[in-house]
Amino acid sequence: MTTVLIVDDQPLQRFGFRMLLESQDDMAVVGEASNGTEAIRMTAELHPDVALMDIRMPGLDGIEATRRIVSSGDRTRVLILTTFDLDEYAYAGLRAGASGFLIKDAQPEELLAGIRAVATGDAVVAPSLTRRLLDAYAEHLPTPGPETIPGQDPRLTSLTDREREILTVVGQGWTNTEISTRLHLAESTVKTHVSRILAKTGSRDRIQAVILAYDTRLVEPS
Repeated sequence: MTTVLIVDDQPLQRFGFRMLLESQDDMAVVGEASNGTEAIRMTAELHPDVALMDIRMPGLDGIEATRRIVSSGDRTRVLILTTFDLDEYAYAGLRAGASGFLIKDAQPEELLAGIRAVATGDAVVAPSLTRRLLDAYAEHLPTPGPETIPGQDPRLTSLTDREREILTVVGQGWTNTEISTRLHLAESTVKTHVSRILAKTGSRDRIQAVILAYDTRLVEPS
């Protein structure tokens, strides 16, 4: 059973989400919050698997709430809701530690699939869309100094050559199927490598691994 906390300042929106989620045999809504402050408090009390997080709310917004929830070390994963014209918020949310983002007018089956994916540590958005998002806001990434050597970040030292190679192509937007085909590996082997990369680098999920690939300059913005 996947437990979900709904965070949105609009009661009708929360009601719609609750109706949809409670129609699923494998999901349970454990609470509703109308702002970021409530979301932080309820996450600490209820420890839901997923917090379905709106961005723009009165008081503490969803970005800061996400940052505080993730930094607390709670097991809750955050799925941010956004719109295409607010991509900068989605970027900020990912940087704050969110496990993914969906467009707010997504189809019901997309929302349900996204929640299930986040709950299991998978990526919600397509890797190629993540790449375009990061490219669009590459100016937010730290500017490397003259002494910076791509791929020499201490966070990468525990990776094998193959794992470093796979992290690089994950950052370039390749799916597991594409990695399997292009590198002539079984898809199960690719999944094992990705799992090890996440564990070794402390990345919560695939999206955070993509951000790591950018941060460490394994992948350069196009």
